[in-house]
Amino acid sequence: MNKRLIAIIALVALAIIAYSTSGFGLFADDRNGPLKLYGNVDIREVDLGFRVGGRIAEIAVEEGDRVEQGQQLARLDPAPIDARVAEADAAIARARAQLAELRNGSRTQDVRQASAAVEAARAAYEKAQQDVERREPLVGPGAISREVWQATVAARDQAKAQLEQARQTYSKLREGARPEQIAAGEAQLESALAARGSITTDLGDTVLEAPLDGTVVTRAQEPGAIVQPTQTVLTMSIDRPLRIRAYVAEQDLSRVAPGMEVEVEVDGNPRIYKGQIGYISPQAEFTPKTVQTEDLRTDLVYRMRIIVKDPDDRLRQGQPVTVIVPRPNPAPAEG
Repeated sequence: MNKRLIAIIALVALAIIAYSTSGFGLFADDRNGPLKLYGNVDIREVDLGFRVGGRIAEIAVEEGDRVEQGQQLARLDPAPIDARVAEADAAIARARAQLAELRNGSRTQDVRQASAAVEAARAAYEKAQQDVERREPLVGPGAISREVWQATVAARDQAKAQLEQARQTYSKLREGARPEQIAAGEAQLESALAARGSITTDLGDTVLEAPLDGTVVTRAQEPGAIVQPTQTVLTMSIDRPLRIRAYVAEQDLSRVAPGMEVEVEVDGNPRIYKGQIGYISPQAEFTPKTVQTEDLRTDLVYRMRIIVKDPDDRLRQGQPVTVIVPRPNPAPAEG
């Protein structure tokens, strides 16, 4: 065997050994290297509107404006609700006055006046009774007519009824309101206060504030427009925290886990963003969605949510990104 043939055989043997040992340990297995995934910056938007209807008095932001949580974005004309607040205040004052009257009872002057009325009614009744007693013996002999006698008895009965009425009035004023009346007055006051609170809430809802930090993407209405409750006035994108929706193939699912650090790259942007895997869906999805053949059943993916730690305005919602997991878990052995 010549030297050339021996050299060729040695090179082939060396290549086989290098392949089977991954380059004698000098070259890493690609299957255990960094894992590359693909996804998009998550789109998160919220439609903002007033809980009450009315005429828009002011819109303080334009499309593209950055806003902070709690910042006033728009407001309605509060005049109609201000009038309702004044009406509710009057109802509360009236209910309080009525309850105070029930709790305090009758004035001394009213009680004395009712007592005097009882005495006057008693005197009138006693006189009427005397007329009956004096004329009764005259009815039989015909000294007085039947009509006079009947009128005398009727006057006596009327005086008796008036005396009883005067006594009831005096008793009511002296004893004051019943517990049930006071409880009803308290309930009426609570109802008036609750109505005032509801109207105050409506007044607060004439101001539209930003629920979170974000950017105004749509200005759907203008000042002067009459809007209905919940009608969209502004649309706002929420970009903090900034989330990325990515997908990992079924065969790589064991290589990722919540809490892993990742790097995010965007075409045309030299910056590398830092992120962390926050969530991995427990449910698999097909890619494509409609699976018609047995072969496509291996194309299962799992949705992941990644939180970007250091976002800036160059990361736009819906933008495609590349996610690199620098240190994934080891790939399962092929078997």
